[in-house]
Amino acid sequence: MTELSRLLEIAEGAVAVAAGLVESREPGALHFKGDRDMASDTDIAVEQAVREHLAKVTPQIAFLGEEEGAHPGEGELSWVLDPIDGTVNYVHGVPLWGISLGLVDGNRQVAGVLDFPMLGTRYLAAEGCGVTRNGEPIQVSKCTELSEALVMAGDFAVGTDAAEKNRSRFALIDLLVPRVQRVRMLGSAALHLALVADGSLDAAIMFSNKPWDTSAGAIIAREAGAVVVDLDGTPHDVASAATIALAPGVSDELLPLIQQAVAQ
Repeated sequence: MTELSRLLEIAEGAVAVAAGLVESREPGALHFKGDRDMASDTDIAVEQAVREHLAKVTPQIAFLGEEEGAHPGEGELSWVLDPIDGTVNYVHGVPLWGISLGLVDGNRQVAGVLDFPMLGTRYLAAEGCGVTRNGEPIQVSKCTELSEALVMAGDFAVGTDAAEKNRSRFALIDLLVPRVQRVRMLGSAALHLALVADGSLDAAIMFSNKPWDTSAGAIIAREAGAVVVDLDGTPHDVASAATIALAPGVSDELLPLIQQAVAQ
């Protein structure tokens, strides 16, 4: 077993701990982090449990969690966790949420696990090793016609600068609606990227890049054959401004439209 494969196995074990905890409890109290942005008691409990688990088995690897921030390690490797990606869905009883655990080497995503307990799906990927969903290999859509493409547009921004940030999001939807089969917005960056990986979606376009949201999903989509890039078309990494995952057959048409929306 290679070192990366071993770490992927450890990541899957950590996510299993998280999934068991989420399924055993209610969301609990809500903690508001900003305008309509929240964490539940369960988000916090899951992050603490996963961090403690990983600190025991990989004490040398740094850890970054959405709720409690960074804990240092000894090298360039870092675990990156979103304990519940799609918390708003979760607290409303919408089953479109998941646990996202990525492994990052410097700025490059190298392994990831996504688990969606209410959907019964778990995705695993490591750099150069391909990707599986529930143990079976998957790959991106073979769609080549924009008019047949199902495209996910990321959530609208909230907060004091939301109006400015949302200008490009509204512009994107205006450009996509006449051209693609349908536009969807599911409320979980991890799920968006997973569905691009397994071919259910033909594109996922998010004008943001929070590492806990995207580190696992980016490597999973890339290993499935997606074009995963920043706004300027350069390869996506932790430092990218945006997260764009496209089926290869529609990437040449979609990327200029995305860039046009930002320029408006």
